[in-house]
Amino acid sequence: MTDLQFDVIVAGCGVAGLSAAVSAAESGARVAVLERATRAERGGQSRYTEAYLRMKSHSEVTDDFELHLARNGSGYVDPDLVQESAGPRSQWPPLVKALSFSDPDIIEQFANAAGATVAWFEGFGVRFDFLPTQFLTKSQPRLLPVGGGQALVEALAARAEKLGVTFHYETTAASLLMNDDGSVAGLRAVQSGNRPLTLSGQVVLACGGFEGNAEMLTRYIGPRAVYLRPVCKGGYYNRGEGIQMALAIGACPCGDFGSYHAEPVDPRSGRAEPSVFIFPYGILVNHEGLRFTDEAPGTIDAHYENITRRIFEQRNGLAHAILDARHTRIPNYKLAIQSDQPPFVANTIAELAKLIGLPANALARTVNEYNAACPEGVSRSLELDALATRGLNPPKSNWATPLNEPPFHAYPVISSNVFTFGGLKVDAQARVLNRDGDAIPGLYAAGETIGMYYGTYTGATSVLKGMVFGRIAGAVAAGTTTTQKSN
Repeated sequence: MTDLQFDVIVAGCGVAGLSAAVSAAESGARVAVLERATRAERGGQSRYTEAYLRMKSHSEVTDDFELHLARNGSGYVDPDLVQESAGPRSQWPPLVKALSFSDPDIIEQFANAAGATVAWFEGFGVRFDFLPTQFLTKSQPRLLPVGGGQALVEALAARAEKLGVTFHYETTAASLLMNDDGSVAGLRAVQSGNRPLTLSGQVVLACGGFEGNAEMLTRYIGPRAVYLRPVCKGGYYNRGEGIQMALAIGACPCGDFGSYHAEPVDPRSGRAEPSVFIFPYGILVNHEGLRFTDEAPGTIDAHYENITRRIFEQRNGLAHAILDARHTRIPNYKLAIQSDQPPFVANTIAELAKLIGLPANALARTVNEYNAACPEGVSRSLELDALATRGLNPPKSNWATPLNEPPFHAYPVISSNVFTFGGLKVDAQARVLNRDGDAIPGLYAAGETIGMYYGTYTGATSVLKGMVFGRIAGAVAAGTTTTQKSN
């Protein structure tokens, strides 16, 4: 068994892990990064995402940033305990420190550090801009790195290599090593060929959630998780070991373990994130040929997740988006369809039903009832137009125009699992907390290994969370190491 000594060991090579590695190395620490994938596939989900950032400028988060995170930062919590969290954290009782909710100081730290973190990335060559997105209508601006998540991964990795960070590819973190005083001393890992590896040092867990682990998905989300799939191939590398090994030593859980970030995708496509965001301009039907949700309650960026959850609830977790020729005249409509598979196309609804395997009479009846409920008026496709159905259940609140212009198109749609919500509870310094709310010395977390979201994802914050808390975790871990060396 090989035993290696480092100041900081980072499990995970996505944006969160690489941010931690670079931050620690810039502080003078000797750093190792463990990555389950090969060098060519490094980066996990980060390398496949477009990496939307919920920021209104390069230095400021959106106006609703903290409010949205707070509103979706817990389940039902005793209001007396919530009230106790209003004061300084140092005065919180252990019960409140260990509550499964997003602490106010975590949200505040996240918001306050975002601008400086973007500037830090710009310092080693990453460019950011407000570029076109997949959302034809949106309620919030989206800042993007030019080149997407892959640009972040490659810039960080190049910076880490320049700083002398050691990379161990095809290596998976397996369990934590503990000192007698309760601090983390390092971790055990497994390399390709089932070869054991032991590394000593401070540990940063940044190896994602558990969207690639069928057992954990079934345990936490339930047996219907079989109808989910990761949004990209990088998600299959995320199997929850970082969360499991921390929970095994008494770490505090946080985040909604029974939920995940849902995005509508075409199940026929093998490309990364083959999203289908065009359905607000048509209708969604299930296997019985029936509508089951309001397809357009508001802008697509604010509502697609809840709609995708309704798709997941249908038989086999599958629905079809039904559109007529009108949608092809929406400006830049192809941005809303990232699948590389063509739609099913037919000149009649009956023919379309046969192509997609739905009962023709039921689909025709659904379309006729929907058409009859559509009001007169001209739809404004790139803004909320309040053109709503009348007397239809469920209603359609915007863009309710008849489906009567052939050819008719259909896209199959399932819910992808972009990332899971359940993870570890940390403080504002990215230190992992135990079940009494105390920091576990020597253990940090970043990215989706941190549990923060409940019920509804605060859009365009996932990559930013990895950037911000990865940078914090690396710096704090390195600072602790420096302190230990000087004592």
